[in-house]
Amino acid sequence: MSHEVKMIVLSTDDLDESIKFYSEGLGMGLKFRDGTHFAALDGGAITLALATSVDHPIHGQVVVGIKTDDVDAAARATEEAGGGIVQGPYDDAHERRAVVYDNKGNGLVFYSPLNR
Repeated sequence: MSHEVKMIVLSTDDLDESIKFYSEGLGMGLKFRDGTHFAALDGGAITLALATSVDHPIHGQVVVGIKTDDVDAAARATEEAGGGIVQGPYDDAHERRAVVYDNKGNGLVFYSPLNR
């Protein structure tokens, strides 16, 4: 099973303010935006995501997004290693995901693109 850290998700209560801070203040390019609840900024090898409570997997926490080739196995391995499941493996419009936390309560999202 391979894993690759690809994204850091930060919470925001004002997407416009946060986009302005990171894009105008820090010079990070906006990759895409989804309405008033999610945006992805170019952080080089890592995408910096900004999300309101609508789209944040564990709002109020910094969450690490990990691309994997087997979401179900990664979720099981997390639980077996002493972590926990916030939301078990599920399919959304674009990918298979599992929202979990590690053995110290840090939030992780395992994801894999759907083959449709």
